[in-house]
Amino acid sequence: MRRPARPILIGTRATPAPAAPPSPEARHNGGPPLDDYQGPPWGKGDPHLFLHWQRARKAAWKSVSADVMRFRMEKADRLGLTYEEYTLEILERGRYLQVEDTERIAEIKALRRRRRRRPA
Repeated sequence: MRRPARPILIGTRATPAPAAPPSPEARHNGGPPLDDYQGPPWGKGDPHLFLHWQRARKAAWKSVSADVMRFRMEKADRLGLTYEEYTLEILERGRYLQVEDTERIAEIKALRRRRRRRPA
């Protein structure tokens, strides 16, 4: 079925009204702000190496059983260390700290103080 033709008005021209510029919210795509971009998470290094270290770290810090976690927490508390510091010592050196290891415990605590002083 054919539409009826529109009447043509001679001498008139339809002028569109000037459109208001779209608001910034209307043009925003919802992505992160570009002003705060600090670069990729691996920095200036090799992304391949970064991904390998990330996978290795995840495997090393995998969840352990509740009994092992409780044992490490109690042991770390007796030595004056945090759970992370005690577990990191096991992962890095393969050594379970004892009360007699006062020198190494003092080194770990000194590193803790040094990390806190670093500006954010």
